[in-house]
Amino acid sequence: VVKTVTNETVTSEQLGGASIHTTKSSVADGAWDNDVIAMTQIRRLVDFLPLSNKDEVPERPFFDDAQRLEESLDTLIPANPNMPYDMKELILKVVDESDFFEIQESFAKNIVTGFARVEGRTVGIVANQPMVLAGVLDSDASRKAARFVRFCDCFNIPIVTFVDVPGFLPGTSQEYGGLIKHGAKLLFAYTEATVPKVTIITRKAYGGAYDVMASKHIRGDLNYAWPTAEIAVMGAKGAVEIIHRADIKDPEKIAAHTKAYEDRFLNPFVAAERGYIDEVIMPHSTRVRIARALALLRHKELENPWKKHDNIPL
Repeated sequence: VVKTVTNETVTSEQLGGASIHTTKSSVADGAWDNDVIAMTQIRRLVDFLPLSNKDEVPERPFFDDAQRLEESLDTLIPANPNMPYDMKELILKVVDESDFFEIQESFAKNIVTGFARVEGRTVGIVANQPMVLAGVLDSDASRKAARFVRFCDCFNIPIVTFVDVPGFLPGTSQEYGGLIKHGAKLLFAYTEATVPKVTIITRKAYGGAYDVMASKHIRGDLNYAWPTAEIAVMGAKGAVEIIHRADIKDPEKIAAHTKAYEDRFLNPFVAAERGYIDEVIMPHSTRVRIARALALLRHKELENPWKKHDNIPL
């Protein structure tokens, strides 16, 4: 049929096999080598989920200390702001027993989504992945995360968001593909969600991408930042070249302006003094703070104004 209609020569695997639907189309959330592994993984997934949208999230016995301090997180962020690190390492070190079930692992790898537990209760995890495209948000990543956030909200699963995002991915292919519309899906999903939302900014949180990632501006409940967080409109280099464009030919002046911009804005304290960050925390206490925040928000009740249905930017 494909050959007749479009004159393409493809195999069934190339057209719509497991690898295509898990890496390119995002139709499938995961693929495994055989049905035994697949059923085991599905059983593991279902164990994280409530029995219905009216049930509480499942609570399982846990053998991990909620007050555990993870000293290694203090050295997770490289000294060079352009060096990547693995966000999954952070996730595994703050959740119960390092048990993390990732959703759509092979698609849009610049953002990580999945389920874990904190103090025995299920949480949804959304995190930028600096190891891939520096953790930027593109159309695929936005749709992947938006779908996951809406799923969590459907089943009253709290959402924990780890932020290290330098912005939205620029370029004609992204713009022609509707990046603004797809980015708005994630913004809409977070804004509409009424479940507990806890956010931790680890490093970069720039511009509109900072807003989209469960910021205080879109009803984040508790927003924490590490001392290494950089919350600003954009990076120092780009900002200085715009603000001080008259000095662009003088490297010494540009360097001085860049240093002044970094000292003034590339830290979490400007945002904190304006109330956009609840507290600047030490990385080693991240698990403790998340557990405390989720306990505080356990009985959160919030209803959106009545309407016939929402109008998500499809």
